[in-house]
Amino acid sequence: MKKCRGRPKCPRRVSQTPDITYFKPRGVPLSELEVVSLTIEELEALRLVDLEDLRQEDAATRVGISRRAFWEDLKAARMKVALALSRGKAIEIKGGNYIEAESTDNIKKDET
Repeated sequence: MKKCRGRPKCPRRVSQTPDITYFKPRGVPLSELEVVSLTIEELEALRLVDLEDLRQEDAATRVGISRRAFWEDLKAARMKVALALSRGKAIEIKGGNYIEAESTDNIKKDET
């Protein structure tokens, strides 16, 4: 993993974590595919803007981060999904730095 300079990312509030964590092209064994990793907070950004049709400003407020930080998560998520779909790669959803919205006491942190 690449070391980043500056402030660490603050945990994002996530209201839904996925039950299914892998998507792959049909008919190709997973062992033969390259995998793109999508973090839980990137998936939440996609869900809020593209599925719930929230404006980025409202979605950023719900997640508890700035609009710029939210935009970076959303941009990264869209790039990864587009890459996987256009190049036939698997998508793995895991990791990140987030707090479940119902209980803000438990911080889930997995720097992968």
